[in-house]
Amino acid sequence: MKTLPGRVVIDPETCGGKPIFSGTRVPVYVVLEMLANQENLQKILAEYPDLTMADLHDALTFARNLAEIPGNPVSAGS
Repeated sequence: MKTLPGRVVIDPETCGGKPIFSGTRVPVYVVLEMLANQENLQKILAEYPDLTMADLHDALTFARNLAEIPGNPVSAGS
């Protein structure tokens, strides 16, 4: 399994074990949803001031890595 990018962490004791950005309670999926909805990057950073541009990039890297895992429903059939 790949190392989690940047500040992305998974802690079963925080946010139900969902991937978040270290030092925050911001779930990675929230940032990915905002990016998918074409939110302005500066707006995302303004809404979550603890995040950096690197964190937004790490969220995309995390999603890409997840899609590469064999047997993952996202990558099934590819």
